Amino acid sequence: MSSNPKIFKAQKLKGKTLAFRDVTIDDANFIFSLRMDSKKGRHLSQTSSDIRDQITWIENYANNDGEAYFIIENSEGLALGTIRIYDAQGDSFCWGSWILKDNAPISTAIESTLMMYSYAFEHLKFKKAHLDIRKDNHKVRKFHEFCGAWYVGETELDDLYEYNIEKFIELKKKTDMYLTESVVVER
Repeated sequence: MSSNPKIFKAQKLKGKTLAFRDVTIDDANFIFSLRMDSKKGRHLSQTSSDIRDQITWIENYANNDGEAYFIIENSEGLALGTIRIYDAQGDSFCWGSWILKDNAPISTAIESTLMMYSYAFEHLKFKKAHLDIRKDNHKVRKFHEFCGAWYVGETELDDLYEYNIEKFIELKKKTDMYLTESVVVER
């Protein structure tokens, strides 16, 4: 294995009840509506109020090999949210841009998390994750702690956490009803 795993853009990831598909320009309005929601957007990086900026971001993303940005869908193809993997540093990655619609089933959070970790650890061969969580985002911080992430420091804006493949294996055992054996990746 290379000492610096790469993030490739899979066209689709299939889990037990969810799928991730690569973001396209057609998703700009959906992403924009999630990011502009005052409740959902308060823990994200600043977003322009101009939809054209979202379209430009997606166009630039399409030419960037350093990340993969997905729409989370249910089995009927209904968009439930977004999730992104980025910032590869040696054998570590970061994931975020994780926004779920208000009416998404409660299981969407854990299944999408398991799918992201499965993709990163089992398919991309990363060994650990580094996470930056806004200090006032208590709900997400508690969720990551439940999954096994541990606090390692802070910046002015964020609490910093780490996670590793061993913790993912433990989490899979505790939550096996939410994930098939392994995520299916379509390139």
